[in-house]
Amino acid sequence: MKNVIVITGASSGFGLMSARALAHAGHTVYAGMRETTGRNAARVEEMAHYAQEHGVELRAIEMDVASQSSVDAAIAEIVATHQRLDVVIHNAGHMAYGPAEAFTPEQFAQLYDTNVLSTQRVNRAALPSLRKQGRGLVVWVSSSSVRGGTPPYLAPYFAAKAGMDSLAVSYAGELARWGIETSIVVPGAFTQGTNHFAHAGAPADDAVAKVYAEGPTRDFGEVAFKGLASLEPADADPEAVARAIVDVVGKPFGTRPFRVHIDPSEDGAEIVNGVADRVRAELLRRIGLEDILHPRVVG
Repeated sequence: MKNVIVITGASSGFGLMSARALAHAGHTVYAGMRETTGRNAARVEEMAHYAQEHGVELRAIEMDVASQSSVDAAIAEIVATHQRLDVVIHNAGHMAYGPAEAFTPEQFAQLYDTNVLSTQRVNRAALPSLRKQGRGLVVWVSSSSVRGGTPPYLAPYFAAKAGMDSLAVSYAGELARWGIETSIVVPGAFTQGTNHFAHAGAPADDAVAKVYAEGPTRDFGEVAFKGLASLEPADADPEAVARAIVDVVGKPFGTRPFRVHIDPSEDGAEIVNGVADRVRAELLRRIGLEDILHPRVVG
């Protein structure tokens, strides 16, 4: 079925890959990004050319996930154009790299805003339409760092992604009776093929960062990154994340998996998530809410 889809943070990385792949799969895709008339103007033009060249429905749309008014306007435009919105994909995110102590509380808050609060802004704008329809899908792009093995120097990002994942799990139950399905896509650490690491933020407190860089932790950065890279198979392809999202969206309603892991390095997240999700399911059964483990057909 052809879906109307909006994906956040789609100017680069997994977001751009997924937007293109979904459009090629026959869906109408709105690629949310900020500064469409500024620093991303070239990306908007490139996307329009790509859509025309390949005969796909792929459109950039102004959506600053840090601004409720921007998000509201984008969702309103999509719904007004199509009289519906079928799929919301939470992909926007930002990484920060360095010793945790060297980041200011304000930097932690900014990472949390980008990775967690952005999803709440989008949900508050989009869910009224999905609830009114009695049908929809929300896809959350999480991270294996939430429950897998975690190297040092990525604490702000890991903490934010854990918050986002927890929010996704809670939303899944609250939306099920409204006919809205949830899938959580869990990529592992792709050290090549995206700009995730290259664009990572740095700690603001240079003095503290210098202490760590010159102390017993001086090798953390080099060893951790080389170690991650060594775990990654030579054929690891970040496009696999996009293909997984296309597969989830393309499945019939009620058959989509709650979680999908794409982790070439196998950091253990799939094992731990498997246990955690079974514990959640068992608790819901014990308290009489087993039905919210699956979306209800409405109407």
